[in-house]
Amino acid sequence: EVQLVESGGGLVQTGGSLRLSCTTSGFTFDDYAIGWFRQAPGKEREWVSCISASDDNLYYLDSVKGRFTISSDTAKNTVYLQMNSLKPEDTAVYYCAAERSPPWRLCERHGASAYWGQGTQVTVSS
Repeated sequence: EVQLVESGGGLVQTGGSLRLSCTTSGFTFDDYAIGWFRQAPGKEREWVSCISASDDNLYYLDSVKGRFTISSDTAKNTVYLQMNSLKPEDTAVYYCAAERSPPWRLCERHGASAYWGQGTQVTVSS
């Protein structure tokens, strides 16, 4: 059974940091791209960052470049999203997704064929 479990969300002030984790099981980690997506209230879900678990191809949404860093730990089948300099507009439910495809496709197709986690809430107060 494929499982993706997000953790690390919470409440932080503007300028603060959080590290999200996506722990996966039930598939061959190295064969998949893993991505982070977010959905704010009243808005469509958007991709944030995607990575190829095996070779570290990275993609970032323009608005998070320089602030967010995605990384993978193949020994732990886990992908992280380090979020620094957080802004109120980063407030959303953050989801991770896994798809057997290049990371650019996972991001640009918004995880159309992906497995999904349950999400973790990130709230940035002003």
